[in-house]
Amino acid sequence: MSERSEPATPGTSDVPLAERDLAALVTEWLDWGQVAALLGVTPAKVRTMIREHELAAAVPRPGAGPCVPADFFQDGLIVKGLPGLLTLLHDHRFDDRECIAWLFTDDDLPGRPIDALRENRGSEVKRRAQVLEY
Repeated sequence: MSERSEPATPGTSDVPLAERDLAALVTEWLDWGQVAALLGVTPAKVRTMIREHELAAAVPRPGAGPCVPADFFQDGLIVKGLPGLLTLLHDHRFDDRECIAWLFTDDDLPGRPIDALRENRGSEVKRRAQVLEY
């Protein structure tokens, strides 16, 4: 995980993304088997999708296995624009945990980036992500 923190902007927590409490940020998680069933693919395909940044996974709390936020899905599909946004964040050297923390942190969009994606307002989220510092 990187040691970078977010730029200092109004509403931004002083806690670096990598250290944020994901269990507090994300209310519902799916394990890889649940994701596979939802998408009609195998758990191995889910692993590939995570590796290729179509999805992001993290361990939400100690003792849990890797999971994917349930809000990454809408109507049985991956939320429109999420894979491209995850690739952009990874290009900015975010790891999956930091991507999830950024997507679920309520800064000045208004609201959380994941909510904007789910409401088909992905262009404003991508603009925000493009100006993040390395």
